[in-house]
Amino acid sequence: MSSTPAHRTGEGRVSAVRRARSGHEVVEVDNGLIRLVIAPALGGRVLSAVRDGREFLHRNPDLLDEAFGAREPRTVGPHDGPMSAWHNWGGDKTWPAPQGWSGPEEWAGPPDPVLDSGAYACEVAVAADGSCADIALTSDDDPRTGLRLSRRISLAAGRSDFALKLSARNVSTRAVRWALWNVTQLPGHPAERPGDGVWLGTAGSGAPGTVDLVAGTGRPRVERHGDVLHVPAQDVVGKVGFPDAAGWISHVGQAGTWTYRFPVDPDAPYTDGGSRAEVWMEHPLDAPLEHLGGLRPRHRVVECEALGPYRELAPGDTTTLDCTVSLGPRLGPVTAVGPHAWWGEPLTYVGGKVTGVCVPSGGGSAELLLRDVAGHLVQRHLLGTCEAGAPLVLDAQVPTDPGTARLEVCCGEDVLGSLELTG
Repeated sequence: MSSTPAHRTGEGRVSAVRRARSGHEVVEVDNGLIRLVIAPALGGRVLSAVRDGREFLHRNPDLLDEAFGAREPRTVGPHDGPMSAWHNWGGDKTWPAPQGWSGPEEWAGPPDPVLDSGAYACEVAVAADGSCADIALTSDDDPRTGLRLSRRISLAAGRSDFALKLSARNVSTRAVRWALWNVTQLPGHPAERPGDGVWLGTAGSGAPGTVDLVAGTGRPRVERHGDVLHVPAQDVVGKVGFPDAAGWISHVGQAGTWTYRFPVDPDAPYTDGGSRAEVWMEHPLDAPLEHLGGLRPRHRVVECEALGPYRELAPGDTTTLDCTVSLGPRLGPVTAVGPHAWWGEPLTYVGGKVTGVCVPSGGGSAELLLRDVAGHLVQRHLLGTCEAGAPLVLDAQVPTDPGTARLEVCCGEDVLGSLELTG
């Protein structure tokens, strides 16, 4: 096996290395906190995401060995057919929506010979100072959908998250209508802890909280906890959609907490009954599901899926979806997600005490800022140092001045969470 460094490695730097594996090549990207393995030849997938030695993504052990090589090299490459013929490698990938087999306005996959199983062109760029790496993946032009898909994965030094910028361009000569659909497969498991499963924030838009999409053996059970929905770990084959999703979805499992943040457009249409996010669950079955194309699950898998708006694309037009993925510890329920942190215990201020537990994506000096109604700083309290991807526990007595209107928890210049104070 050979390896070609994209730059020299060093402490506190991001490295990107191309490595030959059985049947294909992978790109390993590492910043010392998280390591990603990307497979351009397998539909541009992220095959592995590791934090603290723990694997967050599901990959198919029947198709891939421990080094990410294909057990049968001939399985690498474009293939088509019914669902039963799909080489489901696992990992994180991007497809077009809506999915279906009733006409050309629906994506009849997987399998799919271009966008799912085709090879993606791959460009690797690493900053000269090792501060970040960008992996640009581009599909071939797909005659069925008229699309060319692009995925740009960016990992920065000192961060426990990475950026995922998606785009779909209409390269055909006709107008088309599609939505971007990012699908992440994570390892499923029987319920172990009350907080395990999928957590999703809602927007209070007036749209339905859930919509049933696919019943294989049944429909996933969903529980409501205030403005957060929970899909507990369970043995079922089926899918549920979330038309009121607020732009974040988290999975809590044995590896830790995987969190995906994505934009939503409240004024745009979405596919699948208006779903902005979806969850598919499967577990091993003794026989195929004929009403699902002969699909026969052999592993426990949870899919967390984020969708972009359903866009009309004239020739040459592009639709985009810019997302962020963070990897953190297993703390239990996820109560909120912001641009720079997710919260396991909500930020509260009661009786002069500030409490809560969050996991920031970056590190630095942690501070508690109190501001007046005009946004002017009233008080500043040092909380110590926060580390990227590690819990920041708040338990501080903080008296407020009469004019205090807002409380902010910060790490460096990043606002991790805020609270409006009333009275």
